Amino acid sequence: MAAAWIGADEAARRLGVKPATLYSYVSRGVLIRRKTDDGRSVFDPRDVDRVAQHGRPRRSPGGTELVIESSVTMLGDDRHYYRGRDAIALADRWSLEQVAVFLWTGQEPEPEDAEPWASAPDAVMAAQSAQRSLSGDVLPLERLHLIVSALAVADRVRLNLEPAAVVLVGQGLISGMVDALPPYGAEGNVHERLWQKLGGYGADPRLADVLRFAMVLLADHELAASTLAVRVGASVRADPYAVVSAGLGVVSGALHGGASLGVEAMLSEIDRASRAPALIGERLRRGERIPGFGHAVYRSGDARGDALLERVRRAVPEHPRLAVAEAILDEARRRRLPAVNVDFALGLLTHLAGMPRGAGEAVFAVARTVGWLAHAMEEYARPTRLRLRAAYTGPLE
Repeated sequence: MAAAWIGADEAARRLGVKPATLYSYVSRGVLIRRKTDDGRSVFDPRDVDRVAQHGRPRRSPGGTELVIESSVTMLGDDRHYYRGRDAIALADRWSLEQVAVFLWTGQEPEPEDAEPWASAPDAVMAAQSAQRSLSGDVLPLERLHLIVSALAVADRVRLNLEPAAVVLVGQGLISGMVDALPPYGAEGNVHERLWQKLGGYGADPRLADVLRFAMVLLADHELAASTLAVRVGASVRADPYAVVSAGLGVVSGALHGGASLGVEAMLSEIDRASRAPALIGERLRRGERIPGFGHAVYRSGDARGDALLERVRRAVPEHPRLAVAEAILDEARRRRLPAVNVDFALGLLTHLAGMPRGAGEAVFAVARTVGWLAHAMEEYARPTRLRLRAAYTGPLE
C-alpha cells in the first residue's frame, strides 16, 4: 500500500502549493505523512486529492505561519498526538516520566522508566537559597524562573548536548524544579512531589492522579509560542537550562500558560453557583474575555479540556465547589461561548485542590518542560540554526 503513495513534490503539485505549505498542512493535521525507509516523505494520494477538491485551509486573519519539521507532536482536529499516539489515551496509563522517555527517545517506555527521578542535592540547595529573600506571595511560576537559573549554575556538565546527556540533564532539571519549590521535602514521582508541594491543606488525595493525567496531557503541544522560543534557542546551541528559561519567559503570557491563572481568579470570584450567570454577564458587558473558553487551533472543541474535566468530575463528584464550575459551563453554553479548553479544566483542578494562586501556571511549566526538551533535542541534531526574516514596512531614504 505504501508503494502507491506519492512523494512530497507530487503532493505539492496536485495541491498547487509550495513544499513549505505542504508541511504546514502536516503540522496542523490536515494531511497525514509517512516516512519511507530511506527517509522520504510520502502521502496518500486520496488524502491529497480530498484536500485539493475541498479547497486549501485558510490562514486566520492577520496570522502568520512558520513551518518546522518535527516528529514530536502532531495536532489533530480536536486533540494532539505524541509521536503519532493519542495523548489522551497515553495519559490514561503513563506517568510524566514515561511520556518523557517516549518524547525524548522515541522508544516505548519500560516499567522501570516509571521510577522516580532524582535531583542533585547541591543544586536544589542552591535553588532554595536563591529564594530566601522572596516574599510568600510570589507566584510559583516566578519562583521557577529563579530555580532554573540556580540549577543551571550548579550543573557543570550542562553544555554537553549529546542526546543521552540531555536526557540525564532533563531528569535532574525537572526534578529540581519541583524539589526546590517550598515547602521543602517531598517523595515519589514528579506529579506526586508536585502534589505535596502545591496541594492545599486537606486536599482530596483522589485529585493527585488527576494531576498526573493533566501533566501528561500538557507535556507538549507542537509549536506553541514557548516551544518556538525554545527551538530558536536550541538551534544556536543554548544549553537545556537556557532553552527552558526561554520557554518559561514566554509561557507566562496571559494567552499561553498564564490562561489558567484567569480561570482560578474567576472561580474564586464566584462564591456560589447561582451567582455564575450574573458575573459572567458582567464580564461580557465590560468587554472582557471569559478565560478557559475557545482555542486558536481547536475551533470546534478541545478534547483535552473535556477529558480533564471528566477526570475531575469522576474523582470528586461531591466536591462543593464543582457546582460553581458546572454553572459557569452551563452559562457559557447558554450564551454560545466557544467550547471549553484545557486551561479551564486545569484551573478547576488547582482550585478544587486548594492550591495557591498561580499553581496552574507552575503545573503547566513543569509538564511542558518535557516537550521543550524534546524539541530542543531535535534542534541540537540539526546542522543549521533557525533564522526568521522580517517583512520590512518602515520608511526608506
